[in-house]
Order: sequence, then C-alpha cells, then structure tokens
Amino acid sequence: MSRSTSRIQRAILSVTDKTGLVDFARQLGSLGIELVSTGGTAKLLRDSGIAVKDIAELTGFPEMLDGRVKTLHPKVHGGILHRRENPEHTTAVAEHGIQPIDMVVVNLYAFEKTAAKAGVAFEELIENIDIGGPSMIRSAAKNFHDVAVVTSPADYPAIAEELTRTQGVLSLETKWRLAQKAFATTAAYDSAIASTLELIPDIKNPQLATAEAFPVTLRLSFQKTLDLRYGENPHQKAAMYSDGSGMGVANARQLQGKELSYNNIVDLQAAWDLAQEFDPNEAAVCAIIKHTNPAGTATGKTLAEAYKRALECDPVSAFGGVIGVNRPIDAEAAEEMHKLFLEVIAAPGFDDAAKARFATKKNLRLVEVRAAPQKWILKNVSGGILLQDNDSRPLQDIDLKVVTQRTPTPEETRALLFAWKVCKHVKSNAIVYARDGQTLGVGAGQMSRVDSAKIGAMKAQLPLNGTVAASDAFFPFPDGVEEIAKAGATAIIQPGGSQRDPEVIAAADRLGLAMLFTGVRHFRH
Repeated sequence: MSRSTSRIQRAILSVTDKTGLVDFARQLGSLGIELVSTGGTAKLLRDSGIAVKDIAELTGFPEMLDGRVKTLHPKVHGGILHRRENPEHTTAVAEHGIQPIDMVVVNLYAFEKTAAKAGVAFEELIENIDIGGPSMIRSAAKNFHDVAVVTSPADYPAIAEELTRTQGVLSLETKWRLAQKAFATTAAYDSAIASTLELIPDIKNPQLATAEAFPVTLRLSFQKTLDLRYGENPHQKAAMYSDGSGMGVANARQLQGKELSYNNIVDLQAAWDLAQEFDPNEAAVCAIIKHTNPAGTATGKTLAEAYKRALECDPVSAFGGVIGVNRPIDAEAAEEMHKLFLEVIAAPGFDDAAKARFATKKNLRLVEVRAAPQKWILKNVSGGILLQDNDSRPLQDIDLKVVTQRTPTPEETRALLFAWKVCKHVKSNAIVYARDGQTLGVGAGQMSRVDSAKIGAMKAQLPLNGTVAASDAFFPFPDGVEEIAKAGATAIIQPGGSQRDPEVIAAADRLGLAMLFTGVRHFRH
C-alpha cells in the first residue's frame, strides 16, 4: 500500500484544550483505531467510557519528573518518524518492538494564557513551556506522508468525516495541510515564549517587565482568513489575516451581504473604533464613516434616534457609508437604516426583527463584532515597521483646564467632551463642530488647521450657532479660533501647547469663547 493511502491504526492523543476531544476520540475508536494517551487526557477519555492505552504501556517506561518526561521516548518518536516505505526503517522499529503511530492529536500547554496572568511567578511560566508536545507535533509533521498531525479542535469534524468515508484513510492532501498548520503552530508557540522571556531582563530577579515595554524582536503570527477581490485599488491584491483570538474586526461574523472589500474592512474598523468610545450603558451611539472619517456621529436614547441624529450631520456623504454602533441593532433602528444605501453595518449583534428587515437588501453586509482592545498600532515603512501603543488614553477630570475668562457651561462641557471623543477619530488636521451628543460639521485631513475649521463649517447642514468645537491638536495661530467663532461656536476644546497659546487664548477671550485645554493630543495620520 502506498504511503499516502495507508490506513490509520494507532493514534496518540495529548491535549491541553479538550474541546470536542471526547466525540472525536469516540469516532476514532469506532473505526478500530487504537488510542494511546497521557495524563489528564487519558483520564477524560477513560471516564467517558472510551478504551485508551496509557503512554506508559506503549513505552514500557513510567511518566516521571512531574510529567516533564512522558512522550520523549524512542517508542513514541520512532513510532511516528519511521518511514513506512523504507525497509531499513521498518526492520529497525520491528527489532526494537516499536509500534507505528499513524496519527498525533496534540495541542500545547497554554503558555500565553499563563504569561498573561497578573503577577505570574517565573517558575509557573517556565513549567508551562511545553516540550513533549511540540516535539511530537514536529515529528509527525515532518513525516506527514505517513502520519496525520492534528493540532486544532476545529479540524476534528472534517477529519472524522473523511476517515469515516474512507474506512480510516486520510488523503496526502489532507495530511499535508495538517502538517503546514502544525509547523505554523509550533512556530507561533516558540515565538510567544521567546517574546515573553525577552521581557525578563534580570534572571537574578526574574520579573516580567511592564506591559508598556516593546519587544526587542517583534514576532508576529497571523493566519489568513480571507482572500479579498483586490486591495485599496483594483490593481492591488489583498488578503485579511487573523490573530486567532476570535475577537475584533478580523474575526467578525458576517451575517449577510456581498463579500467584504479591503476598503470596507478599513472603514468598518474606523466605524467600530469610534462607536466603542461610548459606553452602551450610558447612551446608544451611531457613527457613519466615509473613507475612515466620520460623516456623522451622534448619541441617543435609542439606536434609531442616534442614527437619525448622525445622519443629519452630512446626509450626502453618508450615502454608501459604513455604520458602527455600540449596541445590538433592533427593529426600529433597522427600519431607519434600511432607508439609506449603506455598504456595511457593524454591531455587537442584530435581533431577529432587524435581520429580517435587512434581508431584503441582499448586498448590504451585516457584521457582528466582539470587542477586542488593541494594544499596538503598526505601520509599514520601507525596510521595517513602526510600532506604537494604541491611542486609548481617556480624559480625566484633572486633565481639563479652563484657560479663558469664561468657564464653559455644563451644556457646553458635555458637548465639548463628546466632540473630543469624535475628533480623535478624524484624520488630522481635524476640527469637529458639535452640540451635546451630535456632530454638525467635520473638517478632516487638511494641511492647514484653519482650513479644517472652514471646511467643517462649510459642510454643516444645521445651524452652528451655539455649537462647540474640538481640535485634535493645538492652534498654531489665533486665526483658527477666529474662524470657529465666525461659524457660531461658543466653546473650544484643544490640547494646548503652542508657543502662541497666549495669543490664542486672548483671541478666545476677545470673542467671548470658553476654552478647555486637555494636555492630550490626538493626531491621526
């Protein structure tokens, strides 16, 4: 029988993540495959009524050193690594009483979860470095012609189905795909260990460095989840990759609609990020995004109210936009959103009535996202990469400093804080005009801050008298403040820090504006 069509007769199972294992093992056993297992995995199978042989029965050697040595044995690795078509190999294993192992089902100690525990002890960290598991995985993956290596519970159903259909045979194509995945698994695992141990600079005082520390070597591991039709433009190729967390935009669940495009995903992330600035327990929020900038953002008692108020900001630009919200979408909100042509709606969920209403728009993409805080922001540069912390610093009361003669009213203060949250998500130079919980004009991405102030006012569809304005960075000259006052705004929030702050403040006082300094800048390039 050829190497690629040999029947699987013996499998070794040793897993940390036991999801789906019992059902998979039962299916293997029903095909007459002998099961060999270790420690807790063997106990689980035995307690579930599945016949299993202990690893010690296979090796003739007990597990020892607190489980550090159990599968590191010639009768394990010889059983995996010998090439079935090589007469010298088959003679050697027969002489030493080594039985073939045709399948290895292994996943690894949860090192990354251990490393993520607050105050984890160094000894616990080291003990959670798996040795036997990666060794078996690599052995099986190397000998993929003869051995199937299974490292993910997600693969159990397809493998069981193929084995059942073929009376215990896996195709060479399947084994090759599993081997590729296995090597990627051990590479990511070793990368996580190396990156974590680099955060321990002093072995005599082995404490993990603070989470703010950047790794000496940046190791990234992502799995491709989606080939995109093209990239930012039709002549560019593109794909999306996942970190495997099941969270965030890269792992979102699309409920309906055409396949997502590169630009859809970029705008989806922008919409989702802005919506997550607002606590859903305090207010519903809707962000309408075009080309990563908010065409309108608003809060409301309901999502329907928030959407209608956001749409009022710039209904022309909202056409063909991407929406992000901070609450599950209900029927009332769906009814309103259904009236406008939209590309994507991103939400924590959609109720049945909302899904039924949107079902008539077959091309509209509905995407459920699980919130995932971003730790780092990466940007490509030629020959390397830039890495920075995510811009997630919230304002504290202590940050706010009134610098003008007039103090903002409570209503102005609420509007200023709302505008500040939105302004953070507008491309710099950024100026946002707002009332309490509603943007009215957005000036984005101009080379001159005063031009952003003019454009934000020019785009306003509702009166700006009595509004407030937010600026993502300081005003280098008083002219920006003068332009904002001319538009009708009565208060400004900005970081401060310009050499001409005194002139800027004097202009605000002369025009009767209230002004808050935050001491925090939110450039977004």
